[in-house]
Amino acid sequence: MELRHLYYFVAVAEELHFGRAAERLRIAQPPLSQQIQSLEQELGVQLFYRTKRQVQLTEAGELFLPEARLTLAQAEQAMQTARKAGRGEVGRLMLGFVGSATSELLPELIRQFRRQFPEVELQLRELTTAQQVRALHDGRIQLGILRPPIPGEGLSLRILAQETLIVALSDTHPLAALERIEVFALAQENFIMFPRQQGPGLYDQIISLCRQAGFSPKIVQEAIQMQTITSLVAAELGIAIVPSSARLLRQHGLSYRPLHPQAQATELAMAWSKDDQSPLLRNFVHLASRLYHVGEKADSLTGPDQPML
Repeated sequence: MELRHLYYFVAVAEELHFGRAAERLRIAQPPLSQQIQSLEQELGVQLFYRTKRQVQLTEAGELFLPEARLTLAQAEQAMQTARKAGRGEVGRLMLGFVGSATSELLPELIRQFRRQFPEVELQLRELTTAQQVRALHDGRIQLGILRPPIPGEGLSLRILAQETLIVALSDTHPLAALERIEVFALAQENFIMFPRQQGPGLYDQIISLCRQAGFSPKIVQEAIQMQTITSLVAAELGIAIVPSSARLLRQHGLSYRPLHPQAQATELAMAWSKDDQSPLLRNFVHLASRLYHVGEKADSLTGPDQPML
């Protein structure tokens, strides 16, 4: 049985006239009659009583009609879903992100994406850059919001935002009274950092910044998430050098100050597998590029002196 047989049957059942049904279907009447006869032969039942004056549904036809309509509706729904999937308008997109992206960039991206593609399910996972790279290669996420450079091949990268490094310190800290802070003034401070294996680029950049000022930072506490780092700073356990977007993580008792000399800019980027042809992924990449794109797509994703978290 073909779907066209059901379309023909429903048209005749609703019109109860082969001529009008044929006109509605834009086919000749004889082929329509032949198709209905073929359907009846396949089912092994008579669907219509036919006389010279009228056409009526048999009992089998009456029972078959709602099922035929339901089948056609389901087929139409399946076709619409397939078309939407082909356009990247339905489905599920698995997205990884670093904690520092949640202050501004990621929330706006999600808002805009959900407005344009309300039927797409976004699955979000907070991961460090190193974890996202592994997850991209393993297929556990389709796109990552991270801090370049990233090791390995097979990934595409696009820079979304650039920001400077600043110092986070408690409101009660003496240096909080300054408009900007010289890097060498942090020589005696306790530092709160993330583990190097989770973000060697940014970690090494901070270490290098301090050494250029003549000291090695005294790291007293490590934490993976940016929110945790700033919370520990607010608790007066130490200070932290963080991307400038961290200032949007508003916490009681916390201050941010620019550094002097100004530290090298750190970047936030999105990365995805070059082999992933998902329309969902394509739509997200295009949207993010329109909203935040500040760098060209790069095939070489590694570099010894760039930040990573």
